[in-house]
Amino acid sequence: MNERIFMSAPDVGELEEKYVLQALRSGWIAPLGPDVDRFEQEMAARIGRRCAVALSSGTAALHLALLAHGVGPGDVVLTSTMTFAATANAISYTGAEPFFVDCLPESGNMDPLLLKEALRSLAMAGERIGAIVPVDLLGKTVDYSGIADIAAEFGIPLIADAAESLGAFHKGQAAGSWGETAIFSFNGNKIMTTSGGGMLLTDDEEVASRVRYLATQARQPVVHYEHTEVGFNYRMSNLLAALGRAQLVRLDEMIMRRRDHRQFYKQLFDGVPGVSIFGGDTDSHDNFWLTSILVEPEAAGFTANELCTALTGQNIESRPLWKPMHLQPIYRQARKAENGTAERLFETGLTLPSGSSMSTKSRDLIGETIAMFLQNYEHARRF
Repeated sequence: MNERIFMSAPDVGELEEKYVLQALRSGWIAPLGPDVDRFEQEMAARIGRRCAVALSSGTAALHLALLAHGVGPGDVVLTSTMTFAATANAISYTGAEPFFVDCLPESGNMDPLLLKEALRSLAMAGERIGAIVPVDLLGKTVDYSGIADIAAEFGIPLIADAAESLGAFHKGQAAGSWGETAIFSFNGNKIMTTSGGGMLLTDDEEVASRVRYLATQARQPVVHYEHTEVGFNYRMSNLLAALGRAQLVRLDEMIMRRRDHRQFYKQLFDGVPGVSIFGGDTDSHDNFWLTSILVEPEAAGFTANELCTALTGQNIESRPLWKPMHLQPIYRQARKAENGTAERLFETGLTLPSGSSMSTKSRDLIGETIAMFLQNYEHARRF
């Protein structure tokens, strides 16, 4: 059996080893320390934000962003249905109700028209809307300029879940710079990683201060341990921040490698009936985190699941696009504004190995496996 080819394995090397070893030798082993401070400063400068707060995960960052904007029980928070469960879970942590909004077919990102219709309906019903949380899917930003206008019209905070889009842009403005607050994830499979970890970004120093306070168990600034409200153990460690600093240095290089994988898949599937690169026509401002294809079975003669099975047979990881949140058992009863697009993308989409650490040998094997699969289906179609 071939060695496992993952969709997006961590990409670390000598520079990461150097940064982490320096942090280790500095004695700053416990959470917080100079690398955390520098990581926050470097990330804020990269994105063009006044403040950045390094945290234990993207989920933690989103949870605290919601709390810092006053979201709580009785609130409704509108978010993308095409996302990982962490987005909806963070809303649920606050006691608020997630309301799922369907997506655009070309990107899988939140449909601004559906969002506006849902906001009007909720406002007319007199419901309290805590925030709008659009999610950047697979490295492509949502239509922030349009959604920001809608949020401003209704007077609702915009919190950008940019967990997947570090390094991407919308209208020349970096992902993470949109909204009152934004978050990134540095999970092991993301465009860059701190093993686990996340970052909250904002231009509001009061929000950043509130987040830092809540993330350190809401400890009061006195000599003894004094607490007046519930806090959380959500800060990033100094060692992981050192890893993040090295990854940030290499970020553009890693994006270029993923861009190259996107081009490889475009060429591989060029001219194949019923198969298209998801979002491939408008990917010039993406970070190319993951490349996915859409398979229309009637035209292609096969399904996304059948190709997935063939790849699995060669120990190559692939998976469908996100299962929409409104189809998840835990959120099946949640309210939603849907147009059927997310469900179609889930049924026809397949995400392929896209990591910047993927070797030429691994990519060749993927290409050979897919080419053989396509030849077999073409032969079956003829006879």
